[in-house]
Amino acid sequence: MHTHELLILCGFILLIAIMLAFDIGIFNKKNHEVKFREAFGFTLLWVSIALIFWGVIYFYGHLLHGISDMGRLREIVAAYNHQIDIVEGNFDKSIALYRRNLGLEFLTGYIIEYSLSIDNIFVILMIFISFGVEKRFYHKVLFWGIIGAILMRFLFIFISAALIQQFSWVFYFFGALLIFTATKLFLERNKPDSIDTENHFIVKFAGRFLRVDKEDKSGRFIYRKNGKTFVTSLFIILLVIEFSDVIFAVDSVPAIFSVTKDPFIVYFSNIFAIIGLRSLFFLLASIIDKFRFLKVGLSLLLAFIGLKMLLHSYIGISTMNSLLIVLVILFSSIVFSVIIPEKKIAGK
Repeated sequence: MHTHELLILCGFILLIAIMLAFDIGIFNKKNHEVKFREAFGFTLLWVSIALIFWGVIYFYGHLLHGISDMGRLREIVAAYNHQIDIVEGNFDKSIALYRRNLGLEFLTGYIIEYSLSIDNIFVILMIFISFGVEKRFYHKVLFWGIIGAILMRFLFIFISAALIQQFSWVFYFFGALLIFTATKLFLERNKPDSIDTENHFIVKFAGRFLRVDKEDKSGRFIYRKNGKTFVTSLFIILLVIEFSDVIFAVDSVPAIFSVTKDPFIVYFSNIFAIIGLRSLFFLLASIIDKFRFLKVGLSLLLAFIGLKMLLHSYIGISTMNSLLIVLVILFSSIVFSVIIPEKKIAGK
């Protein structure tokens, strides 16, 4: 990692830290139930910030890897397999093409991650309901869950990128994994979601190695009493959500590597989608069951991405075309959910 890349990465992490500090320190000082209007406002805010960041990449993306001449541009394009044709003898035009493509890679990765996170909302909602979490604590658990996700995604993304660079078969493995996940999601699309709160791996692990206070309803995660440290049920729920995010990342992160092999763009798009997950959760939690074809759409999306990864040596799909296909799949699943509601299928 070059010095300028490290500085930009540190600056990005600092930016995210400041935004999250404002979120928890100013906008959400007290535990409260987040209503639809508040969730809608924050969803617009996070999406707007992501689009502003896309604009920054579109105009200044070459600064990420310190591209100042044609030689460095060729090196980066080859290293990360960017889908552009360099215009020989015209650096200005070539760098403009590079920035435009980099912006599209970020935007496509962001939309893919944001879309797939909707499936994660099903899981999170199921966890909250199964464990009987009070709605006023939802935001707090999701906030700290996102902090953990940011750290874990950093490790997972950059380790995965290094493996892809070193071993070409890893890319094909990710493609096959996405095909498997797409098939599983499609076949189990109508299966009722459930969780065994007593026998979950994390619950049993915590019960064995930690002092768990199941009666505490204060909203704390950890506290000390009589010189001993205790964790509350809310902390266990946080661990369960973190565990579910790790499982989710195994699918979502490889999906973005189908769009770009640049780990910085993968990480940036991932994090912007993750920080918007909380407001999206509160926005969709009460209506998510209305999108009956959403899981079908997500399974098709994963299947497309998996096939794209498996066949990338034979079929070249531009970043723009990938973005259009992703949007068509998602838009179609939503439209069909609206015009063909479940009651019509059931003949009611």
